[in-house]
Amino acid sequence: MEAIILAGGLGTRLREAVPDLPKPMAPINGKPFLEYLIKNLKSKEFSRIILAVGYMANKIEDYFGSNYDGVEILYSKELEPLGTGGAIRLAMEKCKEDHVYVFNGDTYLDLEVIEVENLWMKKKRPIIVGRFMDDTGRYGRIESDNNRIISFREKRGGSSGVINAGCYVLKLNELDKFPVQKKFSIEENFFEKNTFEKNLLLFCTNGYFMDIGIPEAYRAFQEYIK
Repeated sequence: MEAIILAGGLGTRLREAVPDLPKPMAPINGKPFLEYLIKNLKSKEFSRIILAVGYMANKIEDYFGSNYDGVEILYSKELEPLGTGGAIRLAMEKCKEDHVYVFNGDTYLDLEVIEVENLWMKKKRPIIVGRFMDDTGRYGRIESDNNRIISFREKRGGSSGVINAGCYVLKLNELDKFPVQKKFSIEENFFEKNTFEKNLLLFCTNGYFMDIGIPEAYRAFQEYIK
């Protein structure tokens, strides 16, 4: 299996904790956060990873090279920020299989890959991985009906529900209508449109989830790894 990891963001919310590194390279007990993501994916039988890089891309490439811990590593480089959708579309140019998993480079997700793969093989439709949270305030909520996504709700603190865990499974040609090097949002320009067409599937994970995008969460993940 192969995966795209979105690792090109500026990481402005985490800048105070990690001022001189791209966010996915934030140190966790002496190792970059991205290393934990790659090793987790290797343990789940991913053998090929495309890193969608931009900001301080050289620091990522210098560390991981073209093969890391037995996993083939490729780089999809943004010359200017392309948004989540544009970054995925560009990285898909380097993919070989008929579908690809997409992960956020600032989110650790212990995904039940075998179950997701079974759902993909059965339906072969776009999958968004969700996660139940007691407070969805940082993320917004996904509403679904029988595992079919029917709406996305804005961020609102204090309410529980299912959030977008930042992981997707897409056909390799899913975004072909968008030109390569075009800036767009996967959430706004693709997912929302397909929600109206009732074409998106939801897989709710029970795996460990942590978005290190803010300093408090970054420190929490360091405690988890210890």
